[in-house]
Amino acid sequence: MKRNNTEQVGDVIRRLLRQEGLETPLNEYRLIDAWKDVVGVAIARYTTNLYIKNQVLYVHLSSSVLRQELAMSRTLLIRSLNAQVGSQVIVNIIFR
Repeated sequence: MKRNNTEQVGDVIRRLLRQEGLETPLNEYRLIDAWKDVVGVAIARYTTNLYIKNQVLYVHLSSSVLRQELAMSRTLLIRSLNAQVGSQVIVNIIFR
């Protein structure tokens, strides 16, 4: 018997994650994981802590010079990180 109401597995999983409220935490995890890919290994070495709260990415850095450099390219970093995840996860970055 042939079924006409078939769905792709990826679509079913995305719908289930959205229904269960797990899509946002998963995207936040992906964004934090993408940090080292977007900024590179050299900058990632100076990163001591990353977390997201209320769509704001908090980045703790061990170098004040690097903190100032990254603050100047904040908008580009936000766009790049969100593009890496494929969803708007963050709207701002605060460097500490």
